[in-house]
Amino acid sequence: MLEYPQFDPVMIHIGPLALRWYGMMYVFGILSGWLLGRYRAKKPWNKLTPALVDDFVTWAILGVVLGGRIGYVLFYNLAHYIEQPLKVFAIWEGGMSFHGGLIGVLLVIWLFGRANNMSFPEMGDFVSPLIPPGLFFGRIGNFINGELWGRYTDHPFGMIFPGAGTMPRHPSQLYEAALEGAVLFVLVWWYSAKPRPAGCVGALFLLGYGLFRFAVEFARQPDAQLGFVALSWMTMGQILCIPMILFGASWLLYAYILKK
Repeated sequence: MLEYPQFDPVMIHIGPLALRWYGMMYVFGILSGWLLGRYRAKKPWNKLTPALVDDFVTWAILGVVLGGRIGYVLFYNLAHYIEQPLKVFAIWEGGMSFHGGLIGVLLVIWLFGRANNMSFPEMGDFVSPLIPPGLFFGRIGNFINGELWGRYTDHPFGMIFPGAGTMPRHPSQLYEAALEGAVLFVLVWWYSAKPRPAGCVGALFLLGYGLFRFAVEFARQPDAQLGFVALSWMTMGQILCIPMILFGASWLLYAYILKK
């Protein structure tokens, strides 16, 4: 059994200001996506310029925050927020959904593309490789915060998380950081290194994330307020990944086989 590190939630003090690890993971994720976007914008086949990337990042932050919060409210805890609607705005209490954030970013991609004469597939292909580093840092933030831990395990890499009882659990946050963050980034970045059929970079991202998240959910503890939501073993995270898997696989199949 591995010992869970006892993190100081504060990364650094600057006078009266305390920078917390969890919040800084979001900063690192946004910064990494921004810098990678400016680098990609210099490739000759991309229509976005570094200056447009700067503008897009602002739009994307709004899409992630608003979409992530609304998604959590609708997908994971709607009854609670119907009873206490003002709690919807209490973001500091936690509660963000990746799938909601993705929907928010997709909406931003569509709007920003229309405003800059780029199609939705073109924008999606440009943005998709920029997302996994943010997912990596986000999951590391979950691990440091000791939240979203995994199910019970007797494997030697199990950990006892604070507030999660006395039984060792899968460090599922690290599994997600590795798969949805590091591995997915390498895969999508490599694939996007040269021109591909329209929409295929985005489709590969959706397929890869959907498969990785679906697999890790078998080690992740289901949300307490929901439990298993289908077939006595499927979680909400897995349900929300199915459309991503189907759409990503279908687009790639169409682009490489059916379109010929």
